[in-house]
Amino acid sequence: MKLVPIEKRSGLTREEFIENYLKPSRPVVFTDLAKDWPAVQKWTFEWLRENHGDLDVPLVDKHLHDADKYFQIAKTMKFGEYLSLIEKGPTDLRIFLFDIFKKIPELANDIRFPTIMDGFLKSYKFVFFGGQDSITSLHYDMDCSNVFLTQFQTRKQVILFSPEESRRLYHHPFTVMSKVDPLNPDYERFPALKGATGHETTLLHGETIFIPSLWWHHIRYVDGGFSLALRANNSIFTAVRGGMNLVRHAFVDRSMTKLLGLDWQHWKEKKAVENAQSVLRQQA
Repeated sequence: MKLVPIEKRSGLTREEFIENYLKPSRPVVFTDLAKDWPAVQKWTFEWLRENHGDLDVPLVDKHLHDADKYFQIAKTMKFGEYLSLIEKGPTDLRIFLFDIFKKIPELANDIRFPTIMDGFLKSYKFVFFGGQDSITSLHYDMDCSNVFLTQFQTRKQVILFSPEESRRLYHHPFTVMSKVDPLNPDYERFPALKGATGHETTLLHGETIFIPSLWWHHIRYVDGGFSLALRANNSIFTAVRGGMNLVRHAFVDRSMTKLLGLDWQHWKEKKAVENAQSVLRQQA
């Protein structure tokens, strides 16, 4: 497996972005897309703690996607207490897919929806918080939207793979998940991964990465910190596919997980291996 750097750009026009990145489904890091957001200067650990520290927030841990602990909520904690926790050092507790704007509506005044493309889903604004070295495992987003992820205060490592790499990544059927760890590749368990190409960057404060629809992403919190994800859809076909993913998740994968537990997990792992082996046979 090889990792190539994701291009960082300043001053991208709408036309350049659409032609060179959106249409060809190519990731890019904007260094200045969020430069006019009040949040870039305002949202510090101290400010959030002082002004909204009493909010109760739901936390998940590293077992989020384990078959026998399906979407388990680890605990809740006061927001201010959690912010202090992730400032101090490593923890695997994360705030995941949390719409903080429903709890604190005035925070929406601190961000701006970009004009870099059409189709932003203004009702879907999610924040992600995590401690140093916590991981968001390799997956692609179920709704198949394009994602604009803006980092605040600290650093976050992002590794992306194109949809064409899905079989090499041992994609689990009926899910949007993979068990591959691109930071610690296990080629004995996942030999097809050797031929994969990933795209890597470290996001800094105020930078925004464009993650194209259906692209796989693996995220590591280099430091304890947080980011905001905005979503946009430019194709009816990906919107339909996203709807199908949601149905498949709700009525197939979750039902089979409840019914069969680890046996269902093992079947998915077996099918992922079979699909990856087909890639290796094609190369032979």
